Amino acid sequence: MSIQMQFTPPARGLIIAGAAALVIALMKAAAPILAPLLLAAFIAIVATPMLRWMRRKGVPKWGALAVVVFILLDVGSLLALLTTGALEGFRDSFPTYQERFMLLSQQVGGLLEAAGVGHSQEAIPDLLNPKQVMAVVRLMLSNASGVLATGLLVLLAVIFILLEAPSLRTKLHVAFNLSPDAEARISKLFSRMNRYMQIKTLTSAATGLCIWLLLWLLGIDFAPLWGVIAFLLNFVPVVGNIVMMIPGVLMALVQTDVLTALLVAAGYLVVNTVIGNVIEPRIMGRGLGISTLAVFIALLFWGWLFGLVGMFLAVPLTATLIAALDASTHTRALAVMLGPEVKAIPASEDTPPGPATSPTTAPVSAMNPTDQATPPDQDGDKPAQGG
Repeated sequence: MSIQMQFTPPARGLIIAGAAALVIALMKAAAPILAPLLLAAFIAIVATPMLRWMRRKGVPKWGALAVVVFILLDVGSLLALLTTGALEGFRDSFPTYQERFMLLSQQVGGLLEAAGVGHSQEAIPDLLNPKQVMAVVRLMLSNASGVLATGLLVLLAVIFILLEAPSLRTKLHVAFNLSPDAEARISKLFSRMNRYMQIKTLTSAATGLCIWLLLWLLGIDFAPLWGVIAFLLNFVPVVGNIVMMIPGVLMALVQTDVLTALLVAAGYLVVNTVIGNVIEPRIMGRGLGISTLAVFIALLFWGWLFGLVGMFLAVPLTATLIAALDASTHTRALAVMLGPEVKAIPASEDTPPGPATSPTTAPVSAMNPTDQATPPDQDGDKPAQGG
């Protein structure tokens, strides 16, 4: 009798839950180390196609790697200079906005008081306290050196990951004795992850550029800063497109008037709708095949576990988790629950209904429903197939 058969299903469930809780606790404790490494891994995924393209063109390995690192260093330096420069300018110019900011908070409190919301006249100025805004700006500027050190660590990790990338598949095959089906799953997962990260990076850059141009045309101060914030927050699912609007709209309210602030809010909505709901789905298709509820839960979980890095990488991390769950028959049900919507297949008309012939669900891939058009794998009778 195997060890697994000596435990009842509830006992096995408790053991698995305890092991998962232990792993999560260890990951939480190691988050300061794991978060930069995860970020480096996904940056390397984005940079790998460029490296392969140069290698196919005959560029030596070290030469291609040097070009990729130079590009990454330039992009990171540009973002850092734009952000720190705009923050310093905002800090120096903030006293000119402070009086307008306080007047605006008092007006909002008066409107809410007139609408029947009690004590708003006192609560809103405390909520929109300019001192809190300045404290956040000073904190971000004081942590700039720490962010720079973390960025250098991430860049070094990206370099070593790209160096090891060509031999990674062979190492996995030798180390874990992977079957052809497992190798196909891993290759499919990396391919989809690569496509998702590339498209998300391009659409986020387009979003940041459009927001920058919008605010510049409307004469809003520090438009580059709000554009960089829009670029970064576009990676955060569910709430990123909403949060990115707040600083730009508040700046428009403080600097100009209500009409301009409404135009800024409308511009944000148009940009996010066109890029996020029209262009991005058409290019990406169904993406990584994760349900909307699972994305929201993943945002909370990975954000709690790894902070801002976890929020940025919530979707690809969840896709990797679904692929791992789908690889085992014991956890495939969780992969189906976290995956996209499944379609029901009605029972055959010439077969009497019964427990064995009740309506079933179609075998939809937990990673990408569009794979139904491709021939099934050798284990095509599985209820869900991961990446």
